[in-house]
Order: sequence, then structure tokens, then C-alpha cells
Amino acid sequence: MSSAKRSPWLLLVSLLVYCFLYAPIIVLIVFSFNASRTNVVFEGVVNQGPCGPFYWYCQLFRNRDVLDATRNTLVIALTSTVISTIIGTMAALALQRFDFFGKRASETALYFPIVTPEIVMGIGILVLFSAAFGWINSLLALAPAQRLTMGLGTVIISHIAFSIPFVTLVVRARLHGFDNRLEEAAMDLGANELTTFRKVTLPLIAPGVLAGSMLAFTLSLDDFIITFFTTGPGATTLPIYVYGLLRRVVTPEVNALSTIWILVVLIVVGISQWFQTRE
Repeated sequence: MSSAKRSPWLLLVSLLVYCFLYAPIIVLIVFSFNASRTNVVFEGVVNQGPCGPFYWYCQLFRNRDVLDATRNTLVIALTSTVISTIIGTMAALALQRFDFFGKRASETALYFPIVTPEIVMGIGILVLFSAAFGWINSLLALAPAQRLTMGLGTVIISHIAFSIPFVTLVVRARLHGFDNRLEEAAMDLGANELTTFRKVTLPLIAPGVLAGSMLAFTLSLDDFIITFFTTGPGATTLPIYVYGLLRRVVTPEVNALSTIWILVVLIVVGISQWFQTRE
């Protein structure tokens, strides 16, 4: 049986699309080795100090603001990922296995944070926190130093709310092919519900749970808009920090930071895709 002839135009269009998508990333990586401080024209590969061509990367790791922003970003991403994964997995199990009042409305509500523009969601969360904090501060008559304000906690709560629908949908997709007879067999052999979930259900849906958690982690790492509206003093993340740098002189240090961040996100996305396609 002869194979269909592949059109050369299809190959050309595919190459152009990939060039359009990845050329800016390649340029960004190349300019992280730029000898010029203005980062407008590439003047050759930098070769300064003991770091040589990796001079801007060394400067980056000596920057205390970058290290603080990295710590905040990882704390927010890890905390929101763990909590959203637990809640999202529980929600997926409930929606897949049980019939209850408001189930259809709950399924529809899962798509609202996904399809709603982030700037709209960010403004809504900002108004919610401002109103709630103002009411609590007035009710308890808190001193200025004790008043509730925007900070690391509000960013974490916002990221949890944003990530739960993604985790739920990924885990529920995994549950569509789940064989309930395996759980019934475990219970017939004497296992209770907790033991059945821990030794039968969770290992079988683990690829979906891990894929959902990786997706939530990636979304939290890269989020800018929601974080911008809910952040406060001492809660600057890397996307917010990079945005602040763009208001001043853009040096290749920004390119070095972006390059490292791209590599981290690609690794996380690759792991997520591997778990999602694993049988």
C-alpha cells in the first residue's frame, strides 16, 4: 500500500509557522550573551570576568531582588499547586461519580475562570479583597499595623482559585476511562474506602493528578495579570519584577532571566505532557 504524497507547500507552511513562534525565543536567548548593556543591538558575545560568556547570568544570581522574587514565585507556585491539586482532584471525583443538586451548574462554573479574560478576573478579585478587608478592618477596629492588606496570601488564594478548574478538568478526563470494578473488587476483599482510594484509585489516576498539578504549577509561575492586581509589599514575583525592569534600561540580564525561566517552564510542561499521555 503506497503512502500518500506529502505536499511541499505543507512542509514550507509548517516551517514558517515554527519560525514565527520560536524565532523571538531564539533571539531572546542569543541576546542574553550580548556584550552591549543597552540590549538593542547585538555587539558580540560578552566575555567579562571569570564567567566569560555567561557574565549576565552571574550578574543575575548576584542580584538580591531577583533572588527574593524567585523565592516568592516558588512559594506561591508550590503552595497554590498543592492546595489546588487536592481540591481539584476531590472535585473531579465528586463530579464524575455522584449525582447531586447543582451538579450541572458546578460543571458549567468550572469553565468560567478558564474562558474569562484574566484582566477581568484580576479586577474582580481585587475588588473582592478590597471590600472584604475593608469590612473586616472596620468591624474589628484593627490598628493600622494589624490591618489586612494585599500580600503573599492574597496572591496564593487567587492562584488557587484560578488553578482549580484546570486540575479538575485534567483529572476528570483521566477518570473517564476508570474501571469501577477494580474498586469493587478491593472492597470485596476487605478493604475499606480509604484503603481502596489509597492503594487502587489514586495509583490509577496518578498520571492525571500529576499532569494537572504540573499544569497548575506552570500557570502559577507565568501568571502576571492576576498577580499584578492582588500583590502587595514584599510579594513581588518574577513576572512582576521583569515588568518593572522594562520601565528602565533593559540590559541582557533580563534576557538571561527570561532564558532560565523559559527552560524551567519547558521542563515542567514536558513532564506534564509525559504524565498526561502515559497509560
